[in-house]
Amino acid sequence: MKCGIDEAGRGPLAGPVYAAAVVLGERGARIAGIDDSKKLSETARSALAVEIKENALGWVVIAVDAAVIDRINILQATLRGMYESFVGLNCLEVVREVIVDGTQLPKPLIAWAEQRNIALRAMPKADALVKEVGAASILAKTARDAFMIDQDARFPGYGFAKHKGYGTAQHLDAIARLGPCELHRKTFAPIAQYALL
Repeated sequence: MKCGIDEAGRGPLAGPVYAAAVVLGERGARIAGIDDSKKLSETARSALAVEIKENALGWVVIAVDAAVIDRINILQATLRGMYESFVGLNCLEVVREVIVDGTQLPKPLIAWAEQRNIALRAMPKADALVKEVGAASILAKTARDAFMIDQDARFPGYGFAKHKGYGTAQHLDAIARLGPCELHRKTFAPIAQYALL
């Protein structure tokens, strides 16, 4: 069986980075419309996320919060989330191939795969090329978006429900007016200037 791993939220100025691992199995492989989450409408992503969760052989979504991102950097936080999502699967014994979207692999995952003689590779644009990775991108994206929408009420004025923490003009204006909140990544350049005040 093939496992796909992807992330959502490396670029935003606020909120966690999310990672997901998915093993579709026979039932999940029959789901139509799976693609890179960025190419899908919000409605399509949400519907597919439900289908994936109901039909996949295994799936796990992990969030790595802003404090960890600030402590170990966004790349390491993303790789940590990818590895934790993978080892959280309840069907690891059937996995024979692992494909990670991007160009880098978590070191513990490399060691895990080598010990078990499992095929492992990083593949740019895998979310559009490999169905399992596309499914992982959908679960990571929908989970992160839902979290940021929920946080909009907790941190009013920033517009998290609209921009999901990305560095839009509206978001940058809100940071200038309100200062950063606890969701903001203090080591990211537009936030770091406020964190030092």
